[in-house]
Amino acid sequence: MAKPALKATLLSPQRLLGDRPLLVVGSSLGTSSILWDRAAPLLAGDYDVMAWDLPGHGISPAATETFDVAALADAVVELVDSIAPGEAFHYAGVSLGGATGLQLAIKHGERLKSLSVQCSGAKLGTPEGWLERAETVRGQGTPVMIQGSAQRWFAPGFMDREPEISSRLLHALRDADRFSYAFCCEALAAFDVRAELSSIRVPTQVIAGALDGVAPPSMAGEVAAAITAGGGTATAVTLEGVAHLAPAEAPAHTAGLMRSLLSWAESREASE
Repeated sequence: MAKPALKATLLSPQRLLGDRPLLVVGSSLGTSSILWDRAAPLLAGDYDVMAWDLPGHGISPAATETFDVAALADAVVELVDSIAPGEAFHYAGVSLGGATGLQLAIKHGERLKSLSVQCSGAKLGTPEGWLERAETVRGQGTPVMIQGSAQRWFAPGFMDREPEISSRLLHALRDADRFSYAFCCEALAAFDVRAELSSIRVPTQVIAGALDGVAPPSMAGEVAAAITAGGGTATAVTLEGVAHLAPAEAPAHTAGLMRSLLSWAESREASE
């Protein structure tokens, strides 16, 4: 199974890297770094914010063979090492990006300072559902997913209130490589780290949208409870009026929660 190639976009001002803590953010299936365009500027004064794109999404090259979520985590570490070798970093991710964050905490926990898992879980959907979607998109392309994704991604009324960001996100879905999208679906079909959550020792927050049908608040609570039961530190938070894309739907609230976690993790590290 191959490790996919990933590329990233700097969402904070151009400056000498290393003067500020590094925050790496990941996006959901079908979106790109655009997902973080509203939340990242609220953190960019104090953190270097780097957003990576899934294979075949945004600026990342298309995948040519199958991969799993563990391989995505490996690829994120390799990407960080290409710009800041060996540096520990904060991580936040949405949906598949959040699943990658859990895998990072399990497999590369020594590299993480903190973890914000957003609109995600230790297992998402069913293998059958993801495999069916993979075949549909391979055959018909990503535009076939636009209507269903719009319903899952955004709370009722959001697209009318915020037409620009919702349109940009749906255009990112339209432009995603169909085969890479299908590979991502297959990675999600095989993803289930519920039995490994107790090994996570990275300070973790799990953010859920109250209206998220993909990763509901109960799922966030289960993730946080499993980490805590294993001796780790984790909290679950629910955002009212939010569906599946918290950083786009509620950027100020999401960034505020992240800032609290990042500041606490930085303070804890400084005192050790």
